[in-house]
Amino acid sequence: MKTLPFEDLGFAQVDHHRYLRQGFPEVVFGQGKTPEQIAQIAASISKKSSKFLVTRAEEDAYKEVIKLVPEAKFNELARVIYFDQNNSPTEKIKGLSVICAGTSDLPVALEASITAELMGCEVLQIFDVGVAGIHRLFDKLNVIRESKVLVVVAGMEGALPSVIGGLVDIPIIAVPTSVGYGASFGGLSALLGMLNSCAPGISVVNIDNGFGAGYFAGNLIVNNK
Repeated sequence: MKTLPFEDLGFAQVDHHRYLRQGFPEVVFGQGKTPEQIAQIAASISKKSSKFLVTRAEEDAYKEVIKLVPEAKFNELARVIYFDQNNSPTEKIKGLSVICAGTSDLPVALEASITAELMGCEVLQIFDVGVAGIHRLFDKLNVIRESKVLVVVAGMEGALPSVIGGLVDIPIIAVPTSVGYGASFGGLSALLGMLNSCAPGISVVNIDNGFGAGYFAGNLIVNNK
């Protein structure tokens, strides 16, 4: 109780009460923080929680984290450092699929996947099924329709969520990515395309926000099991 509701590290106020309020500990945004700061925050969270997640992290930060939390893992492509002391595949809740349009969208899709897995979801990953080769999507359609929630990640013109939205009766969380040539405006074209979708049942998170999509999807799955 001494460190509730937060712990003052001098450079950060670590919110240990968040797990009690929201069912998941504070997530650390690694970008802009030093490796040492990230490591100290992660160590602080690990003392009060069985898991933690650091997004937008680099390998030098991971090297510092494992000095204090040796069990921590790092996904270089997703740029996330994570720790799950109670990881047990038998406890995962089924129903979530993470779909991405192209291989270039994988970092964002993996960030969403790892976030949802830490929240207790079993994630089905369906990658590289963009509209440029739409037959690849149709090949997976029966599996997709068995899901309860979809996270759909796409860059360029951001068409994939609209296409899937017209084929399923499942809630879709659309994630625009910054992948694309100049006129994609760093993901703005995909964002606007998704926001303007005529397919019903689609909600949209910010550009490259795989974490936000994974967290929201995890809440939907875990709280409605």
